[in-house]
Amino acid sequence: MAAGISSPESFSEIVEAEGHLIDSRLLAAVFDKVIERRARFDVLQFSIGRTNEEFSQLELRVTTDTRDALRELVAELIPLGCHPRPQGEVRLAAAGDGFVPDDFYSTTNHRTQIRHGGRWVDVEQQRMDAVVVVRDGRAVCRKLRDVRCGDRVVCGVDGIRVLPEFQERDRLGFAFMTGDVSTERRVEVSVSRVVGMMREVKAEGGRIVVVAGPVVVHSGGGDYLSRLIRQGWVDGLLAGNALAVHDVERAFFGTSLGVDLDVGVAVDEGHKNHMRAINVIRRVGGLRNAVEQGHLRTGVMHDLIEQNVPYVLAGSIRDDGPLPDTLMDLVEAQERYADMLHGAKLVIMLSSMLHSIGVGNMLPAWVRVVCVDINPAVVTKLADRGSSQTAGIVTDVGLFLHQLSAQIGGGAAVAEARAADPDGGNR
Repeated sequence: MAAGISSPESFSEIVEAEGHLIDSRLLAAVFDKVIERRARFDVLQFSIGRTNEEFSQLELRVTTDTRDALRELVAELIPLGCHPRPQGEVRLAAAGDGFVPDDFYSTTNHRTQIRHGGRWVDVEQQRMDAVVVVRDGRAVCRKLRDVRCGDRVVCGVDGIRVLPEFQERDRLGFAFMTGDVSTERRVEVSVSRVVGMMREVKAEGGRIVVVAGPVVVHSGGGDYLSRLIRQGWVDGLLAGNALAVHDVERAFFGTSLGVDLDVGVAVDEGHKNHMRAINVIRRVGGLRNAVEQGHLRTGVMHDLIEQNVPYVLAGSIRDDGPLPDTLMDLVEAQERYADMLHGAKLVIMLSSMLHSIGVGNMLPAWVRVVCVDINPAVVTKLADRGSSQTAGIVTDVGLFLHQLSAQIGGGAAVAEARAADPDGGNR
């Protein structure tokens, strides 16, 4: 880094940023970060975009008391869209098997470019908490465990440009749902915006992936999710063992965790029902066999299989059984999750903190995310982990799915959405 010394006791760097800096709150975030680091800033130039589409431009000198503090500050300003001036070539260093040099660049979920070979190269497969491997002129995000000896990885902060997602001009109200977690908002209003997003995604030929926890079944939302699957609104489902187990329990015995969902009371010997459900599925060799042999005739898992909608069940240490379909190899489950999310335009997370945060870590910032949970802390935690594009809806997930199913229309709705924009999928 070419840091200019402004006095014997201070070190300075000029950084630049461009974009919708004010309405996306990036300008305030930059200033806050400088102050948080006990550094100083001097605005050398700032021009405000004169129209709705025109970018603002910032030129800022930041000053610290030590060279290390300056290096750390600039590294924290890069995810906010700042980059040093001038920008030299990115620095590459050799990796080992599953490890990299200590000063490796750790990625965000925002669009990223590196300066390599005299040009800006887009980083592919963008996700947070990864390293950037450069080979044959291409730059790709790669998980630390997948790095191999001899791979050349990006180190330091020179030659890196991050392009944060800017707030849209209230297209379908999504921009003004993000970062705003409230129990005061009417559920019907939030659901109508989600319906609008779903219709837009389908009209463009995009994919919608659902992340779901067992509360979907406990809260009575399973029937509504099944209806959305049958209508073609769900292109993939990511969940754990528990969702499938309690969905099957519901299909076999009308209970979830031993509670009759129609009358809301525990039944005699009901505590055994989820184990009985697991036992049936294990005896026939899995969920698909249970459907094909006529044992499993209703429910979320039944409709996924009947409609040929792919799903991935990721296991955990607390799982009973588990079902034969559940992946107990964590690395394999992560890879299957990532494959399912590839190319998704909208991800709807339904009351599953563990799987929602895991999925959030895999998504680039330009994928829309809706997180529904009765606990506002779940939505907040997801955003705090870096998934700032998340729109949070604090409500009972069963009520949300009921409203969503009611508002989205009949079985021909997906075809109608695509017909409204027949060329959408070819954009």
